[in-house]
Amino acid sequence: MHEPKDLRDLPSITALLNHPETASLVLRFGPQAVTEAFREAVETWRQRLTEGAMPPAPLLEAVWQEAEAVLRRTARTGLRPVINATGVIVHTNLGRSVLAEAAAKAVYDIARSYNNLEADLETGTRSSRHAHIADRLRRVIGAEAGAVFNNNAAAVMLALATVAKGREVIVSRGQLVEIGGSFRVPEVIEQSGCILREVGATNRTHLRDYERALGENSAALLRAHQSNYRIIGFTTEPSLKELADLAHAHGLPLIDDLGSGALVDLAALGVGEEPTVAESLAAGADIVTFSGDKLLGGPQCGIAVGRPDLIEAMKKHPLARAVRCGKLTIAALSATLDLIADPPRALREIPTLRAATEPIEEVAARAEQLAGLLRESLPAGVQIAVVRDTSARVGGGSLPEQELETASVYLTPSDGPSPNELARRLRLGEPSVYPRVHRDALILDARTVFNSQVEDLAGAVIRALTEAGE
Repeated sequence: MHEPKDLRDLPSITALLNHPETASLVLRFGPQAVTEAFREAVETWRQRLTEGAMPPAPLLEAVWQEAEAVLRRTARTGLRPVINATGVIVHTNLGRSVLAEAAAKAVYDIARSYNNLEADLETGTRSSRHAHIADRLRRVIGAEAGAVFNNNAAAVMLALATVAKGREVIVSRGQLVEIGGSFRVPEVIEQSGCILREVGATNRTHLRDYERALGENSAALLRAHQSNYRIIGFTTEPSLKELADLAHAHGLPLIDDLGSGALVDLAALGVGEEPTVAESLAAGADIVTFSGDKLLGGPQCGIAVGRPDLIEAMKKHPLARAVRCGKLTIAALSATLDLIADPPRALREIPTLRAATEPIEEVAARAEQLAGLLRESLPAGVQIAVVRDTSARVGGGSLPEQELETASVYLTPSDGPSPNELARRLRLGEPSVYPRVHRDALILDARTVFNSQVEDLAGAVIRALTEAGE
């Protein structure tokens, strides 16, 4: 073991940059990041030597290895791909919906070129970025007009600010929901500059409750769909059509915050009951807002469709620029809507819809393939079982009661790392894997694993167990 006589043995940055393996670090992380990592590693070892530590290798190698570890830790804190083995299809923490290949290609093509985001190619004049979406929304769901913003909360806030600023918005108490990230409907209404008028009770709201609340200061009725929870038992609420008829009889608009954004009838596919955007429009809603990255299966955005005069007013509102979408979102959404226009193709190619509707036999075959690869390489002490149950979910605040049949690989090591430690190693590995843990088992749910990921997933598990055993 090399023992430094004093701090003068610490290598210079130049010596570290001339290390034979530094070129590969520069190629992966960039020259500036590598140089900063070398500086940090030198200071780390300066402190260690001052405290009497002995380097486990020649000091140049020890500092270089410390810098490599710094770079790897930094890379792990950035945005990176993850294999979703949780069984939650629209997983908010994992980026919600995965884009279809056609949508990802559209993003790539637009990102690397100038484009007609706000240009009319026929006239050569300026146009609206919303035009790329509006035509598709008319074709797919029959909406008279449409616009896209950066998320559904923004679309709701903008709709309220456009039609009801300074006046009352009537909402059932049972619909004052909280969505992900602790954003609440009452707070969205407040930030839009409107006055919340609550009616009814948590579990029962009658049409007469809305009628009694109507007054000179009433500006709109709002229905917030309870997409992320259900109230069951002794419940009552008016239908959307009844609310629309009441609002229109008093010259008021009805805003339907649908949230989940189902454009495909999932009930017909056996997935569960979720109202579609087309149904809301047919029932008489004047503005329907919904997310692009939930059941639609596209990018994060908020879409508003409905009466042309109200949608146009939303586009012209001063807040519209603050919450507008960029070219990459519009490219991805346009391509996703093109797929939705062909339902059989949408079910095949949009990952969210494919995962939600995939037959259990195909999911089970993928789980068996994964289990087979693991049995070939893992020691006999690791118990490996394929379990079929109903633990998978759509997620993302959609279909909260719906459980999907799935097949998972259960790993139970007889010794070595605990399931929680193994899960941590998988999350931090390359590729990163997000599993579930239940009691003494690590669970890899095959419903949310793509066919193309099975071999990579098996390799990640094998490496995590091998690392733990060293």
